[in-house]
Amino acid sequence: MAAELAAAELDRLREGIVALAQEAAAEILRVYEGEFDVARKEDDSPLTAADLASHRCIVDGLERLAPDIPVLSEESAQEVPALLRRQWPRMWLVDPLDGTREFVKRNGEFTVNIALIDDGEAVLGVVQAPVTGALWHGQRGRGAFRREAGRDLPVRARAPATAPLRVAASRSHRDPRTASVLARMGEVETVGVGSSLKFCRLAEGTMDVYPRFGPTSEWDTAAGQCVLEAAGGAVLDPRGRPLRYNQRDTILNGDFIALGDPALPWRDWLAFATDHTDFKG
Repeated sequence: MAAELAAAELDRLREGIVALAQEAAAEILRVYEGEFDVARKEDDSPLTAADLASHRCIVDGLERLAPDIPVLSEESAQEVPALLRRQWPRMWLVDPLDGTREFVKRNGEFTVNIALIDDGEAVLGVVQAPVTGALWHGQRGRGAFRREAGRDLPVRARAPATAPLRVAASRSHRDPRTASVLARMGEVETVGVGSSLKFCRLAEGTMDVYPRFGPTSEWDTAAGQCVLEAAGGAVLDPRGRPLRYNQRDTILNGDFIALGDPALPWRDWLAFATDHTDFKG
C-alpha cells in the first residue's frame, strides 16, 4: 500500500485534473464541430479522432502533474500487461471520451472521466461534459461539487428518495433485465441519459437510480462513482459491495446499481432481474 496522500497534495491533483479535463474537452469539441471519421476497435466499439486527441492531452498532462503515478487510459490499456498493472497501488484511470456512441450521434451526452485510484478505491474523480461545459468533481471525505464559472457549488444526492423514483437509463444500452427492475420499483420516471452523466445526475439529486446489467469497463465508472459516493450515494454490485478497481486481471465490471439513496430497497428489485454475473471473479 502506498503512503496516504496529504490533503494539500490531493487538492493540487484535483485542480490539475480539472484543468486537464477542460483542456481535453476543448480538443474533443474541435473534432465534434467538424466532420470526422469513425473507426472500429476490435470489440466493434467506435473510435474517433476526438478519443485520441483527448487521450493524448490527458496522458501527457498527467505525466507532468504526477510523474510517479501510472496512467491506465481506455485508448492505451492494451499496452499495459495485467501483471504489471496489478502491482500498482495507485493509478489514474481515464476514459478520454466516455460515450463515443453519443458523440457520433451528436446528442452532446458524452464526458471526459478522470479518476485517481488508491488501493482499489476511487478517491478523486472529475467528470466533464464538453458540450455544456458542466464539470463535477468529488473527493473521498471532502464532498462533491459542480464547478460553474470557477466556483464550486456543493451537490448532494436525494435522500430520502420518494416516489416517483427517477431512473437514469442509458440511451445506448437497454435490456430486458433493466425492464424487469423498473417493473419492480413501482412508480418511476425514466430518462435516457448517456455516459457518466448518469452518475452526476444522481449526485446532484435530479435522478435516483441507475441499474446496469452487463459489462462496463472500469474507466466507465470510476470517476462517476467517486462523485456519487462523495455526494452521499453508492455504486454496488449485486452482493452489496462497492465497485473496486485494479483488483483482477480483467478491467470489466459486473452488474451494478447506482443509488442516490443507499437506503432504497435495491435488493428486492434485483432479486429476479440479475443473474449475479460477476465479471471480476
